[in-house]
Formats: sequence, structure tokens, C-alpha cells
Amino acid sequence: MRHLLVIGAQRCGTTYLATVLDAHPEIAMARPSQPEPKVFLDPDRWRRGVQWYRETYFAAALAERPGALLLAEKSTSYLEHASAAAAAEEVLGSAEIVVLLRDPVERAVSNWRFSVSHALEARPLGQALRENLAGARPWDPQVTSVSPYAYLERGRYVDYLWAWLERFPTTLHLRFTQELVGCPDAVGDLYGVLGVDPSFRPAGLDERVNAADGRAPELDEDLQAEVRGYFSDSDARLRELVGRPLPWESSG
Repeated sequence: MRHLLVIGAQRCGTTYLATVLDAHPEIAMARPSQPEPKVFLDPDRWRRGVQWYRETYFAAALAERPGALLLAEKSTSYLEHASAAAAAEEVLGSAEIVVLLRDPVERAVSNWRFSVSHALEARPLGQALRENLAGARPWDPQVTSVSPYAYLERGRYVDYLWAWLERFPTTLHLRFTQELVGCPDAVGDLYGVLGVDPSFRPAGLDERVNAADGRAPELDEDLQAEVRGYFSDSDARLRELVGRPLPWESSG
């Protein structure tokens, strides 16, 4: 039985992606899926081994889909933890890894909105981003598995990707929210890469889940330019990695 981890990044449409994966009859998603399993962040759990992992998180899904070819989990916090990559490799061996990425400025605004909606953030957007440009804000890891204030750091995607590429160099698949959400051909292509029937099409592909929150309308031009500048070097390295312009660059 093969495994798939959807590892992030946060606020990039990974809930939509999990819905698309869960719709496929040859994919069994971990249950419960909310909150995210985050097994490979907890040594007390992942050291119990692959059999425990499968029995704990996939027994219900496999009862529904005994013919599943792929066991899949979405835990976006994994991307920011190199230790999770090492743990996943130790427990699962080879696994398919999908990373969904979004315009980092849009992602930062969405992250801020998410933190506000969960009563983790009280600062206005402009203040939060300007203070984030000056440095990281302390946070309580007992409350959230990753910082709710890393609006900008989290969008420097290549800083986190290398730990996963080292462990899964041939099975890590980068996709972009703008190109995947609502696009049947892109969804079919991803299915095919993952080794399941690429002709399957789930219903409601045009529905955005946790990603339909706009193109940063609250940012004034000066702040938006400053934030774009913050991401310029990391975007350049990501562009080099994928070998083509990034969707948020080519779309203007």
C-alpha cells in the first residue's frame, strides 16, 4: 500500500486539494481529517510504526474503499518541520509528497484573516505585516503547531522545501493553487502522477475551499511593494527550481 502526504503550505487551498483527493475512489484519506493528523510532528506517535499509523488513521476509510491504492493524509504543518520529513521517511519509506503553493502575498493576507477569525490576531493587516517585516513575533506552541503570525516567513517556500526534496527527491510534486483549483485537466494530471485513474473527475471542481479570499485588496501600494520585495529572492529560487515563471509573476 502506497502513501501520500499533502504537506502545505497553509492557506494555499490544501483543503480543496484534500477534497479532490478524497473524492477519488482509489484514494483513502485519513480519518479523522479534522484536526489534521500531524502524526510526524509527534515522536510518541510516529515511533509506533507504519502498522499503527495505518490502523489508527485509515481503517475506516479502507472499510469504505477496500480497493484503494493510496493512503493519503493532509497536514500542512509538516512543510515547516525538517524533522517531519525525516520521520515520514523512516516510517513510510518512499511516499508521494504534494506541496500546493500560492502567491505568497495572497497567502499572507489569507493567513492574517485566518488568525483573526480564530481570535489569534487583533492587529490590523497593515500593522501586522509591517511588524512582521521587522521580525518574527513570539507565539505559544501549546496553542498552535506553527506560528499564527508567520505571515511572511511562511511564504518563503523554498526555505522549507529542501528538507523534503532531500528525503523524497523523485516523489515530491509541486503544484500551484492558481493552476489547480477548478481545472479538470490539472486535477487529472495530478491523479495520474500519483498513480490513480487520471480520467476520474470529481463533482464541484469549480468550488474553492478556504482559498476564495481575494487578491490582497487591503494592502496599500507601498506596503504591497515592500512585501513583494521581501519575497523577491525566495521567488527567484523557486522559479529556478521549477524551471519556469511562477503563476503570480506571469499573471501580473
